[in-house]
Amino acid sequence: MEKKVAKALLEIQAVFLRPDEPFTWASGIKSPIYCDNRLILTSPKQREVVEHAIAETVKREYPEAEVLMGTSTAGIAHAAIAASILDMPMGYVRGSAKDHGRQNKIEGRLNAGQKVVVIEDLISTGGSVIDVVDALREAGAEVLGIVSIFTYGMQKGLDRLAAANVKNVSLTNLDAVAAEAAESGYIKAEDVARLLKFRDNPSDESWITAQ
Repeated sequence: MEKKVAKALLEIQAVFLRPDEPFTWASGIKSPIYCDNRLILTSPKQREVVEHAIAETVKREYPEAEVLMGTSTAGIAHAAIAASILDMPMGYVRGSAKDHGRQNKIEGRLNAGQKVVVIEDLISTGGSVIDVVDALREAGAEVLGIVSIFTYGMQKGLDRLAAANVKNVSLTNLDAVAAEAAESGYIKAEDVARLLKFRDNPSDESWITAQ
């Protein structure tokens, strides 16, 4: 599955690799990779691969799941499509509570004690998805874990998820994408080590000049 999803993301450049011309993140960090999983939604063939992979992962890893909750905003559509495949209810968690009406942070019906799986498109440092998990737990839900489409596998993210005592299963990851990209000739074989060096320490820019 990792390889199949990695190939799908590369085909539509939802994951875009550019080790020789790094992107600059808002933090100022130089990155060889840019990820925009919203492109999955406008690519029917790849969308089918990803959404069925999400559904299959929920069934395999979290068989007791009763409801899917998407992260706002990127995880909402993926949660909705996977929930339709699984014939399950879904909702989503806002980044912050509404300032009008019922001032909801969680949208959709959620009963205390329900077993929830969070659907996320991308995990880097893990901060935003942990906020979602915390909100669901505060509402009385039992969060079984997360299904994410892609993860960088950064140590900071792994540590945060472990500290929050939440399981994450990603469809694919930077290692799998880098390997698939090299195999298909999208990047040079020697670039794989550069990508993984970035993954291991994003603030260390020595990967840029590494050959």
